[in-house]
Amino acid sequence: MNTRAARAVAPASVAGLVRAFANATPFPDGPRLLADVGATNARFALETAPGHFEAIEVLRCDDYAGIVDVIRSYLERVRLPRVSHAGIAIANPIGGDLVRMTNRDWTFSIEEVRQRLDLSTLLVVNDFTALAMALRHLSSDQRMQVGGGTPQLNSVIGLLGPGTGLGVSALIPTEDRWVTLGSEGGHTSFAPNDERELDVLRYCWRQYPHVSGERLISGPGIELTYRALCERDGVPALPRKARDVVEAALAGTDPVCVETLDCFCGMLGTVASNLAVTLGALGGIYIGGGIVPRLGARFEHSPFRARFEAKGRFSDYLADVPTYVITAPYPAFHGVSAILADHLRGRTTGDGSLLDKIRSAAVSLSKAEQRVSQLVLARPRTVLNDPIIEIARQAEVSQPTVIRFCRSLGFQGLSDFKLKLASGLTGTVPVRHSQVRHGDSAPDVSAKVMENTASAILKLRDVINVSAIEEATRILGRARRIEFYAIGNAAVVALDAQFKFFRFRIPCVAYSDTHMQIQSAELLGPGDVVVVVSTSGRPSDLLRAVDAALAAGAEVVAITASKSPLSRKATVSIGLDHVEDGQTFISMVVRVLQLVVVDVLAVGVALQRGADNPLGALSDITQHDDERPFENENPRSRISHVSG
Repeated sequence: MNTRAARAVAPASVAGLVRAFANATPFPDGPRLLADVGATNARFALETAPGHFEAIEVLRCDDYAGIVDVIRSYLERVRLPRVSHAGIAIANPIGGDLVRMTNRDWTFSIEEVRQRLDLSTLLVVNDFTALAMALRHLSSDQRMQVGGGTPQLNSVIGLLGPGTGLGVSALIPTEDRWVTLGSEGGHTSFAPNDERELDVLRYCWRQYPHVSGERLISGPGIELTYRALCERDGVPALPRKARDVVEAALAGTDPVCVETLDCFCGMLGTVASNLAVTLGALGGIYIGGGIVPRLGARFEHSPFRARFEAKGRFSDYLADVPTYVITAPYPAFHGVSAILADHLRGRTTGDGSLLDKIRSAAVSLSKAEQRVSQLVLARPRTVLNDPIIEIARQAEVSQPTVIRFCRSLGFQGLSDFKLKLASGLTGTVPVRHSQVRHGDSAPDVSAKVMENTASAILKLRDVINVSAIEEATRILGRARRIEFYAIGNAAVVALDAQFKFFRFRIPCVAYSDTHMQIQSAELLGPGDVVVVVSTSGRPSDLLRAVDAALAAGAEVVAITASKSPLSRKATVSIGLDHVEDGQTFISMVVRVLQLVVVDVLAVGVALQRGADNPLGALSDITQHDDERPFENENPRSRISHVSG
């Protein structure tokens, strides 16, 4: 990533954004929102292009009721009504959808926040994870090297963060990405290195049965060390906070404070060296957090580096390991940016899909290598089973080009590549989209059709607007009459919906003729509901029918593309944005998604209407028609219900 120092822009100005778009290649879907949220402040930035941070703002958390309010306030200040993608680092463990902040009474659901802010993507990560991911993206002017040593490429990097506590992490290189190490290393037992530190430890033992590194190498630890040294020297300890101790030490106005800071730096050097030898961190040790970066040149001349190298037989080993202080003003932005970019490329910090990786790498491949990538994406199972000579023939390239393609993706050769490809193709439900091509074998056709459908359903599950589902269910559950409108390929979905909802004893009818739709809509009134199913949401006749229904006082539920004219007209719209090549193929997957949404709504209405007898209500929809015939109906009346 091409990084540069972050700079602030006037809150109500968009001039910086204009400059960024003019001077760099912007993201095609607009700026990305980045945030670093702590207990006291929330820091925000807009990433307008890779590594370009603009409109930096720091807002006090006390001024806002929750995470949504503070984010909305920032977007209003920069005059940006909406962003598509956002990443937030938060000073809290992240173990699922529900986040409860430790040092602030904010509790929120990540998915609910995403929906309320109308975001396509929202990632929430631990702030120390973000800081670790930032390390590789820091430029030389965003870090200060302390002592000697040269980092080795593709080696483990260690991270320490003394602040309110002592954060410990690492950045570890793997085959095709870097991963962060989750650690509670700050809670390892503290070990004194000299008589002074032993005096401090004895003082602590009188209060705590276990003394960890975090107990002393932190803000509260500075206060504890200061009181211990005051007792040792027989002088009264003033009620000083860590900030006061550090300021007095830097000013040289209190000898005990000066000694406290030296003691802190020496203990940090010991912990840093322990981390380096434990991890084999030949890529270096980085120091972040809220304390050390404020010490400036004083830290360079502290006992830190001497203590770091004081490891007896391993002194020479540690002399070659560089140590850095992170001086970037907002380092978490770099890490959040990297994690968000990785996610949007289809390579999350978990098990990313190899096929997604191939798609994202296409622009960096040569034209010949791109032909190999197109073959892999179109026929992955064929590539998996064919020898290199056949792969080269089908891609119309040389055999060395196939090898270069594999190595461009970080693999040693074709065998290594096939091994990774095979592991991706044998999972339970591969989340990818692979188009059917001419010449595909029967197994390939069946696998691709099922994979396309399964992938689309899983994607819909992750992005569907739950609030819209709830509102549509409420409207349908109280409806006096429901009419289903659709044309073309979606007409069968309307018929299926009419069949399902008629079982709730709600008068229902399905129309696929636009003239009938308009005429019937004009006869509706308050309490009636029209459900419109349309892939594009643009047919003019459907829109006229919707206008007529709304004018008559009916409500409209749309199952359609989220930004279509139909979506904007409807009382509530359930967005389906799956794209298919309707010019070449029949739109199959969209129809399946529409049927799935109808099923979700039907089950929701069944539960709502059958609150007193849910099993009975569900039986209305789950029984097949041959199990429950239309009682007391003659064939003519039964046909009338289906045909309208």
